[in-house]
Amino acid sequence: MNKNLVFIAACAGLAFFGITMLALGPILSHLGEGSNALPSTLSIGIIIGTVVFGPIVDRFGYKWMLIIGALLALTGIQGLANFNRISILHLSMAMLGIGGGILNGETNALVASLYDDKKRGMRLSILGAFYCIGALLWTLLNYFSPEDYILPLNITSAIMALFIVFFILIRFPDAHPQESIPLKTSLKLLKYPALLLFALLLFFQSGFEGASGNFTVKYIENFLEVNSETATLTLTMMTVGMLIGRIFLGSIMKRLGNSITLYIYLIVALSGVALLCYSTNILAAYAAMALVGLGVGVTYPVVFNYLGAIFKKQSGTAFSIAIFLAFWGQFVFNKAVGLFFDDGQYGYFPYILALAVVGMLFVMPFAKRAIRHK
Repeated sequence: MNKNLVFIAACAGLAFFGITMLALGPILSHLGEGSNALPSTLSIGIIIGTVVFGPIVDRFGYKWMLIIGALLALTGIQGLANFNRISILHLSMAMLGIGGGILNGETNALVASLYDDKKRGMRLSILGAFYCIGALLWTLLNYFSPEDYILPLNITSAIMALFIVFFILIRFPDAHPQESIPLKTSLKLLKYPALLLFALLLFFQSGFEGASGNFTVKYIENFLEVNSETATLTLTMMTVGMLIGRIFLGSIMKRLGNSITLYIYLIVALSGVALLCYSTNILAAYAAMALVGLGVGVTYPVVFNYLGAIFKKQSGTAFSIAIFLAFWGQFVFNKAVGLFFDDGQYGYFPYILALAVVGMLFVMPFAKRAIRHK
């Protein structure tokens, strides 16, 4: 097994998940009546994918689940490109979500299992940067093709198809542990407060990512009264900020530690949300979303670094449980924002984002304290 090739595969998989998370943001306004409910369907799909990947990966290994996740995501993207009936779009979003949920959990668990405690944090931060790269390329494709949202979908599909062939050709690590893990044993992980509290922290993180990724463009279009092309750049700025934050994350974590690093980044995110709330022009909104992306882009790598160290032998199942609970946050926040937007209440959007960041700041000290009771 070539560890570097496996790491490249994981990075590609998480880049596809970055596309999944922002898939609707630039194109939601093009999808017509009833489209505000699509992000909730995406969230449900991600939850299902998250449940599926963990125990299967721990028993049977990573390769075929990675391929299946990518194929499902590709099918969902093509559904968006080729159909406009709202029922078919919901089915497409469910498939994209299931595939994305598998890719997200599996790639993080794969990298956590590949490297020891000394290298794990750095590698997870690099992996997290590829989430941003996927999201960034997706928003740029839509920015340069503002009137034809189908072209970016087809370009993305072609790239995904090439990487699926790559996944098929390379060798992945064997399952760990080799013996079958009973469901009862997996569920025993729920007794650990550290796992549940970190999952709650990710609940707010996922809610934030879902709401900001799916509704920011529509909020900017309506609140600042700008066109879709101009508004789409806010997502680009957010992903650029997230990418910068993750590039420097590994070195900052080495100097300051996991928890202090996360506190600093979340305070930056909260300042970005405050700026967004009081933005009266598009330049201020761009700056706000850059700060938001910089601040919230590190939560998953930091939490996965904690969980990878705590649950070394069942990292896939532990990550699966944490992400399953976390993505209910995305569903709840997407549903809430969608209802507000259906009523034309766009002004509540920044306050919902602020609630998510404050929730993370509140939960973090309790999660850290619970580690010693694992």
